[in-house]
Amino acid sequence: MVDLVPKLNLKNICVLDPDGKETLSKKSAQEYQYFLFGGILGNDPPQKRTGPELTSRLNINPKDVYNIGPKQMSTDTAVLVVKEINDGKEFHKLQFKDGICIEINDSEAVDLPYRYRMVEGKPWLSPELVQFLKKRKSF
Repeated sequence: MVDLVPKLNLKNICVLDPDGKETLSKKSAQEYQYFLFGGILGNDPPQKRTGPELTSRLNINPKDVYNIGPKQMSTDTAVLVVKEINDGKEFHKLQFKDGICIEINDSEAVDLPYRYRMVEGKPWLSPELVQFLKKRKSF
């Protein structure tokens, strides 16, 4: 996948990396046409691969690398957070929950160790993901 990104020849791209020096703000988000999400879902604990495996291979200027916090987020959460920031919300005012547990049945549950955006007092995640996990035969 990393090899595909340079072939797209995207201009005006922001790389999102948990190790980015600056946190994305509305002002900085609106400078970009594209966002490349790195550091999202991987090993737990994170292996910090975005810099060496993505940013450095794309020859991205360090000023075009931002974070949306230091913790791994589910991809849908990261996209939601970037949209909210781009729409004017301040990152430090957003609420999150680190790690959630989804009960599969009376005797099984799946722990998802990632950061989720809290919306109306609940972690925001796709209902389809919950259905998928509940239907899955084994883990």
